[in-house]
Formats: sequence, C-alpha cells, structure tokens
Amino acid sequence: MSTKSYGQISRDGLWTNNPALVQLLGLCPLLAVTGTVVNALGLGLATMLVLVGSNVAVSLVRNYVPSAVRLPAFVMIIASYVTCTELLMQAYTYELYTVLGIFIPLIVTNCAILGRADAFAAKNGVLPSALDGFMMALGFAIVLVILGAMREIIGQGTLFANMDLLFGDTATTWKINIFTDYPDFLFAILPPGAFVGMGLIIAFKNVIDDKLKEIDTRNKEPVVAGSKRVRVTGKIV
Repeated sequence: MSTKSYGQISRDGLWTNNPALVQLLGLCPLLAVTGTVVNALGLGLATMLVLVGSNVAVSLVRNYVPSAVRLPAFVMIIASYVTCTELLMQAYTYELYTVLGIFIPLIVTNCAILGRADAFAAKNGVLPSALDGFMMALGFAIVLVILGAMREIIGQGTLFANMDLLFGDTATTWKINIFTDYPDFLFAILPPGAFVGMGLIIAFKNVIDDKLKEIDTRNKEPVVAGSKRVRVTGKIV
C-alpha cells in the first residue's frame, strides 16, 4: 500500500518531483522533438500511455518477479507497451509517427519510465501506481507542450500548426498566426533554442519555489508568548 496520499502523488508528478524539471530525465526526446506543439503533444501522449500501462503491469507482477531479473522484466514490460503505442500511432497518426521518428521506440530507454517502475510501481498497489504514472507523464507532457509552444511561436510565429496530424481534418483550422509575414527564427527551431527554452522554464520554476519557500518560512516564524511592557508617555487625565 502506498505511504503517500493521492494528493502527494499528484503534486510530485506535476511539480515537486517533475521528471523533466526536477529529475531532468528524458531530456533527449524532450529537446529534440519540441519544435511545435503537435510534436510535443504527440510524444507526451505516447509517453503517458507507456508510463501508465507499465506502472500498472509492474504493480500487478511485483510479487512474482525475482529480484535477480527484476530490471530485465521491467524493461520487457515497457518495451511491450512501446510496441503497442507504435502500432497505434502507425494505424491512426502515421504522419505524426514518421515526424517523431526514432524517438517513439526510444521511449523504452527513457529513464523516467524505468525509474518509476522500479522506485514506485514495484512497491505499491495498482491504483497508486496508475495515478503516479499518469501524473508523472502529465507533468512531463505539460513541460513538452510549454516548450513546444515557446519554440513554435518564437521560431515560426504560429501556434497549433499541423494539429491535424494528431486530431485529423477537424483540427486544420486550429492554427493561429501570432505574427504575419514572420521570418523563421532558426535559433528557436534548432536544438540550441531548445536548451535555452528549457533553461528558462527551469529557472522560472526555481523562482516560484524560492518564493513559496520564503512565504512558508515567514508563516512559520515563532510567536513570542508572554506580556510585553508598554511605555506610556504624556499625562493621563
């Protein structure tokens, strides 16, 4: 049984222990494919499917897998879910699958997924493990989408371009032109822009954490008990 409440599990995945901002795991695909929102969202959803599924499967078999083969067994489970995800993307979002390329099968090697399987799912029940996988994946996906939106706006002057690759023809009108006649800013589109954007996001989170810590410290300041002498000046009539 999980020693953490569902609220703590949610906070860990979204903020306190975010795999992209705090653990700094899975940065290779994060920096490589976040040139647009649709790429980021596609990778985020694929990672979510694998992470939730593998956490649930590992939690179900945790009491039957010997410790000597624990990690190889977890890798096989993760690889199975990655294969299922690949097949689904090939069937329903083939063009997006070709855009993301090698980074879909590379989900198998994502340390965030194997880390959650070994550190949490292998020690907790199905429901906490499913929630942990979902929240960790959601936190990862949010960072992907934010970085993708930043790079798309600065690099191309658009937002939600090519969303039809993920949602079909109904999403062809979702594209927003932030700037008209905008020349592409290659620095934001290429990997150096991803590093700078990721650094800004991490710095912004650190600033918020420092402010929250400062407020928490101020609220915990001890209150001095006892009476105080008050000096009274002037005449009392």
